[in-house]
Amino acid sequence: MEILTSTSNPFVKHVRALRQKKARAEFGTFLVEGIHHVGEAIEAGWEIESVVYAPDLLTSSFAKDLLAVVGERGFKLQPVSASVMEALADKENPQGILAVVRQRRSSFNDLKSATRVVALVSPQDPGNLGTILRTLDAVGADALLLLDGGVELFHPTVLRASMGTLFWKPVVQASFNEFIAWAHAGGYQLIGTSAKADADYQTLVPKLPWALVLGTEQKGLSPEQTAACDVTVSLPMRGRVSSLNLSVAAGVLLYRLMENVSA
Repeated sequence: MEILTSTSNPFVKHVRALRQKKARAEFGTFLVEGIHHVGEAIEAGWEIESVVYAPDLLTSSFAKDLLAVVGERGFKLQPVSASVMEALADKENPQGILAVVRQRRSSFNDLKSATRVVALVSPQDPGNLGTILRTLDAVGADALLLLDGGVELFHPTVLRASMGTLFWKPVVQASFNEFIAWAHAGGYQLIGTSAKADADYQTLVPKLPWALVLGTEQKGLSPEQTAACDVTVSLPMRGRVSSLNLSVAAGVLLYRLMENVSA
């Protein structure tokens, strides 16, 4: 196939447009950049519309094996020049491969076997969202719920920070009220986070199934959201700071909850 060398090419312009939220929403696709992430998307069985690669930048045997897999599965392969790849990539010094992937939406029906989940209320930082996904996978939790909007799930920073776990863990987007109805129907213990918590995070033994509920980076959970939880926990602040980064707090709490359940 002909190597595309111009950023004015219609296909190149379309792929480049997917760097913007508006285009991702319009076409229902998003960009996956880098050898590891493209490989994860393919292995996890997501729908791949096309794979774009720069022959001059792909030199590793792993990358060449990945291209062979792409070809065997019948995905569209489009070679481009190194300069075009640099124009398409979100990061400097691109690895030379990216994929246009169809967005996937999970629902509550995908959580029938989930017993340990995290619910985020209107997160604003894509790095936090991706990091929490990565941590959730690391501890062996089952799913993530995004409540009442917030950052776009398919933002490139979310994907990078998740280290590919976005492709493996179900993420359900819903309202807070829909989440509460689902959790009550499933018998979930709702563990909220609050500076005025009523339980010690180190000694709380959660009851399966459970959901860790985290509020926004700026304000945390509202009084109404806190009241909807069965129990609240907090992390001690012994220095001058009054709070932790959302993803750091989620990581500390998840490891403790998982340890206490298994103890």
